[in-house]
Amino acid sequence: MSWFRHLSTKFSAITTTSTHRLSLLPRFSTSTAPVRHAGLEPTQAHEKPRVVVLGSGWAGCRLMKGLDTQIYDVVCVSPRNHMVFTPLLASTCVGTLEFRTVAEPIARIQPAISREPGSYFFLANCTAIDADNHVVHCESVTEGAQAPDPWRFTISYDKLVIALGAQPTTFGIHGVYEHAIFLREVYHAQEIRRKLLLNLMMSDVPGIEEEEKQRLLHCVVVGGGPTGVEFSGELSDFIVRDVRQRYAHVKDYIHVTLIEANEILSSFDVRLRQYATNQLTKSGVRLVRGIVKDVEEKKIILNDGTEVPYGLLVWSTGVGPSAIIQSLDLPKAPGGRIGIDEWLRVPTVEDIFSIGDCSGFVESTGKTPLPALAQVAERQGKYLAFLLNKIGKANGGRANSAKDVDFGDQFVYKHMGSMASIGSYKALVDLRQSKEGKGLSLAGFVSWFIWRSAYLTRVISWRNRFYVAINWATTLVFGRDISRI
Repeated sequence: MSWFRHLSTKFSAITTTSTHRLSLLPRFSTSTAPVRHAGLEPTQAHEKPRVVVLGSGWAGCRLMKGLDTQIYDVVCVSPRNHMVFTPLLASTCVGTLEFRTVAEPIARIQPAISREPGSYFFLANCTAIDADNHVVHCESVTEGAQAPDPWRFTISYDKLVIALGAQPTTFGIHGVYEHAIFLREVYHAQEIRRKLLLNLMMSDVPGIEEEEKQRLLHCVVVGGGPTGVEFSGELSDFIVRDVRQRYAHVKDYIHVTLIEANEILSSFDVRLRQYATNQLTKSGVRLVRGIVKDVEEKKIILNDGTEVPYGLLVWSTGVGPSAIIQSLDLPKAPGGRIGIDEWLRVPTVEDIFSIGDCSGFVESTGKTPLPALAQVAERQGKYLAFLLNKIGKANGGRANSAKDVDFGDQFVYKHMGSMASIGSYKALVDLRQSKEGKGLSLAGFVSWFIWRSAYLTRVISWRNRFYVAINWATTLVFGRDISRI
């Protein structure tokens, strides 16, 4: 029986070691009853303060990248586990770039999330915030018809950063959500690509009537901002350089229409706007000034009664506060965003900050609302990371402990200019600091080269920079991939 006593001794040692290791992990609340609200409990004195970041966009990811993980544990809650490099998203719709080149995993942006015992990423949505008790209520993301019910849990925080972004604006127009496709996420680009290639192949099937063929191959873009213009330019390049070579039977039917209520690229210099208009028209994009009144399954109706049939409808008319932002019982800025002060704090509540498209200065600050741009969100994330690190070093990282900390300089935004690609190796570069200000503005091939160089350097990781460069070179030599996967 000596072998049995030896085995019992080894099992006892393993059990003791495992128990010791478990005692070192962050404490999750448990219960013997069916648990519907388990979660991360408040941090203890021997643990690092916890920063909870809601969202994985430009603002949230830049914040997480800059946080000192020697001071804080970082917990990210988002319905996606990656950041999207939105300036190049339009290029993925037509095969100029692969989808993965514009997606950067959160764990690469902030490695502590996958390495540190107190840092986590949760694939979930925030459903409510209890500011009085420093608790965030979350619900896990589930997909598919047979997916399990969403799991609800809570996270206690020492510092909370709301970076939930915004949602596309539809102006209450009927049928937009049902029939149009937005262009803000990777899955939007994938859906556009599948729809575009399906229409191309369907229009080539024998027996399709002329009118139906024209409808299937009519791509309509609503919104003349940078996203709408860049997508229209990419689409026109795709038609000229690829469709007319590989879909010879339908090459004369496919065309693009860009609908805008006012001027396209309204934030750009007048000369650049005129150049963009001429270049898009030359590339085959039809520009229509009008307001969409209704969206139906196969056509849109403008306010003057004009009916525009379409096979693909892309909606890009700006953004506004999402439903969760509107539901939060927090101070609001003009336009419905979460109100913030000069240090990006949410007034009247303790330890809550807000950055990115979901936030705006409250009226008492006297500051004008900042535009919903990636560079604004990135700059806010960088500033807030520096501020939170400063607070943590001053022993203000714990909940309700930063009241006596000197926050220092306020956040100041300086516009670095705007860029937009318009296809045919042409782009616009507007380096003015404001719409009324003076500064350098360029258009043409040189601007296109600057546009590509600038965005290549801004791609988050060296891995994705390499992928983007290789994809651009491959597309230049061999053309775009037209396989529908």
